Amino acid sequence: MEYIQVPNLPEGRVGLAVVDGRISPEAEDTLRSLGMELIRLHPHPGLYDAVCCHPDMVLHHVGGNVIVYAPGTDAEAVSKLGSYGFRMVMGESILTPKYPYDIAYNVARVGKWYFHNLKYTDRRIREYMDRLGIEPVHVEQGYAKCSILPVDGNSIITTDRGIERAAAKKGIDVLYVECGDSIRLPGLDRGFIGGACGMISDTVCAINGSVEKLKGSDPIISFLSSRNMTIVQLSDECVTDIGSIIPLALADPSN
Repeated sequence: MEYIQVPNLPEGRVGLAVVDGRISPEAEDTLRSLGMELIRLHPHPGLYDAVCCHPDMVLHHVGGNVIVYAPGTDAEAVSKLGSYGFRMVMGESILTPKYPYDIAYNVARVGKWYFHNLKYTDRRIREYMDRLGIEPVHVEQGYAKCSILPVDGNSIITTDRGIERAAAKKGIDVLYVECGDSIRLPGLDRGFIGGACGMISDTVCAINGSVEKLKGSDPIISFLSSRNMTIVQLSDECVTDIGSIIPLALADPSN
């Protein structure tokens, strides 16, 4: 198995990803039809229902075969990831439902940077980032991964103005979009662009729903197209935040 070296940015076609265990059957079937194996997360007891199965709330792929996960994360999923050779490192931060004590693992890695409200980043994640020489970028938005769709090592799409400003200062190409309530998150008034998407190859972005039902879709399509990337929509339903599609390993090229 070839692990993805730079989190969120596969070097080729993805063969293994972590998703919300409540992903719709249509979206799951679409991903599996593309040759992906999915590890579905069951609820985390420390989080409220809307986000309790969201991968980006409970784990952070450091890169390669290293994953930092929150205490209380679905034991079956942790064990299965371990069976694939991932080094599963338990973080120190205990997740609880009240903000900001639910955000410790919602860290957005973009190439040589990582974005988060650094006052609340899990210590294990910070240690790995320091060891790897990954530069921290402080933003007030605690749900950084939810709010960022990493497109390549120097490009992102975000729905957060603070993230837009911070990224631009680093020389990152940023597309800010206002999707409003066109991204659903059952139990809350709206979801996030990063949480509704994920790169499933170096040239394909998957969106959990219909692009036509997403506000701001035209600039998103243009931004991706300018980088020779396309979109796969996973269903014909409204776009829904599922806590990101987190790619972990590449598909076997012989399949």
